[in-house]
Amino acid sequence: MEKGLTELLRELEEFGETNDAATGDRSRKLLNITHDTGKFLALLVKVGKCKNVLEIGTSNGYSTLWLADAVGEDGTVTTIERAPHKIAMAEQNFQRAGLRSRIQQIADDAGRFIASRAAGEYDFIFLDSDRGQYADWWPSLQRILKDGCLIVVDNAISHAHQLEDFDRLVAASDGYLGSLAPIGKGELLILKDT
Repeated sequence: MEKGLTELLRELEEFGETNDAATGDRSRKLLNITHDTGKFLALLVKVGKCKNVLEIGTSNGYSTLWLADAVGEDGTVTTIERAPHKIAMAEQNFQRAGLRSRIQQIADDAGRFIASRAAGEYDFIFLDSDRGQYADWWPSLQRILKDGCLIVVDNAISHAHQLEDFDRLVAASDGYLGSLAPIGKGELLILKDT
């Protein structure tokens, strides 16, 4: 990782923490992943040689930058966000990082977007969005994830109660192997092992 990107990520970490502490309005919070989660995601993307990554929940683009750096020059991160103010912040951060060419920003409802994607289109999916919708998305997520690849779900320990329905669906699905990693706020790894 280049020094300029490392410095920008540190700046965004501090900004996110300050912003979130200063507001009680959840829609204005950035709710970024932790630094160690960013490193973990980058490691998974690199070791899996992933080139077509889907991120659901852009916020200000902090996690997107980790992913975009990890996919390399010939990879793409498609990231979905609905909040206009977060989309604008993320766009600025992508430009500042010099990684805009690797990132496709989508302003849409995540469920509608993933329902429209091709089978096996993505070799890595990162979920950091409305946890209450993951169970509804599960059939589409299964379809669009390439065989032998991972879905990673953030907040799997900190918000475990919000993921109970989703966890049951995953556990009941043939051909999927899940494991909980105690990194950051908890990362649930789901391997499409078919």
